[in-house]
Amino acid sequence: MEDIILQMQDITKVFPGVRALDGVTISVRRGDIHAICGENGAGKSTLMKVLSGIHPYGSYEGKIIYMGSEMTFKNIKESESAGIVIIHQELTMIPELSITENIFMGNEIVRRGLIDREKQRRLAQELLERVGLNLDPNTQVKHLGVGQQQLVEIAKALSKNVKLLILDEPTSALNEADTANLFKLMRDLKGKDITCIMISHKLNEIAEISDVVTVLRDGRTVETFSVEKGQVDEKRIIRSMVGRSMENRYPPHESKPGEVIFEVDNWCVEDPNIPGRMVCKRSNFYVRAGEIVGFAGLMGAGRTELMRSIFGQNYGSFICGSIKIRGKQVKINSVSEAIKHGIAYIPEDRKNFGLNLIDSVRKTCVSANLKAITRGWLLDLDKERQAAEKQREELGIKTYSVDACVNTLSGGNQQKVVVAKWMFTEPDVLILDEPTRGIDVGAKYEIHRLINGLADQGKAVIIVSSELPELLGMCDRIYTLFEGSITGALDRSEADQEKLMQMMINTQDAYSNTCADINA
Repeated sequence: MEDIILQMQDITKVFPGVRALDGVTISVRRGDIHAICGENGAGKSTLMKVLSGIHPYGSYEGKIIYMGSEMTFKNIKESESAGIVIIHQELTMIPELSITENIFMGNEIVRRGLIDREKQRRLAQELLERVGLNLDPNTQVKHLGVGQQQLVEIAKALSKNVKLLILDEPTSALNEADTANLFKLMRDLKGKDITCIMISHKLNEIAEISDVVTVLRDGRTVETFSVEKGQVDEKRIIRSMVGRSMENRYPPHESKPGEVIFEVDNWCVEDPNIPGRMVCKRSNFYVRAGEIVGFAGLMGAGRTELMRSIFGQNYGSFICGSIKIRGKQVKINSVSEAIKHGIAYIPEDRKNFGLNLIDSVRKTCVSANLKAITRGWLLDLDKERQAAEKQREELGIKTYSVDACVNTLSGGNQQKVVVAKWMFTEPDVLILDEPTRGIDVGAKYEIHRLINGLADQGKAVIIVSSELPELLGMCDRIYTLFEGSITGALDRSEADQEKLMQMMINTQDAYSNTCADINA
């Protein structure tokens, strides 16, 4: 008989106007790495919040059977006491505190009424060693990379004697090396009889790390199947996730580029924190009307730095360079000037830089162009609602009301809200930095279709992406970067992953890394 550590039976969870979970049933074997996948809004995170007590007993229907007993968790403290620990997609540590302080926050070791800091530090050191981190436990978390922070979160979970570890999109912000380290640790935990549930939209990672996959769609369980090493059928997973076959993951599009709209020449920007280090070195590129242009580069190549510095010089110290729009040179020294000149920028981190998560969809959709809904000195709330409703309809934003809070939407729909916000400025040039990061294949298809529609409207579209297949599937031309320099460009017809990778690791840097050389 299988050793089942967890059963969630007929779980139903209803929010105002939305049935997030509808009779979901799942069984998890002890010691397995069990993947849960589905489109954004399928109910994955909601299900895990029910399990961990974030949505307390009584706020949902159904049963949770854990280690043979029915659980009635009223809060996350109770689930953690039972050995169930969840690590959220957005890490919850406090940057200004040390690793030790973050690990034992809310779970401090007390001796004679005082926190035993020396014992905490000693135990933190042992926990860091268990997760493979050679760090001083007194180090402030703000000095750690995202991958290291992820491992510290797991160390924190281990401090609570975890038996069932839930990881919500654990690799969404990790590079390949950090992902490999995380997967190694997950396998080590499996060998120590710790069960993992992993929520992920990355099918290749599901194939690599999981033992069992459960697919959710529209708040319901679609199917659960075992994963045999090397025999994962991605098409089957996609079909289960979206309810249809997706032979072509990128929507068909016929490009009809027109005149050059946007030109950047000799663009040079200095690192804001390291004097003399250039993050953009004499960059030159152009984009035509109706054209989708991609930017590829390894982590640290300077893609985001280039785009942010162009968008109103909101990153780094500007050294030199020029921008032309429709052949006319323009000065853009601030974000407001960039918007005025018809440039829009959708950032890679939508939750920190693109959205106010506690604001409504209605307010967010118009927030970048308040003049359009102003009458005299006052906002016209009727115009605001009409504009938001129009954006919701045109972009297919799934929400029960434009008055809904942005943080109640799925990741894919949050991304659509960011697009709506910037489309309301009626831009000529639209820069999309990692437009599909953290969203599933179905939502990606919808975002890609929106991007094609923007190009068809005659917009000059720039896509920055870490996923080469996305650039190859969407872009008319692709530029590559290495250490702040543009190393080349290829048309779609001649580009492939191997050629792009060769250009992305070009170590022949023709430019000096000093301001003095550039200013000479």
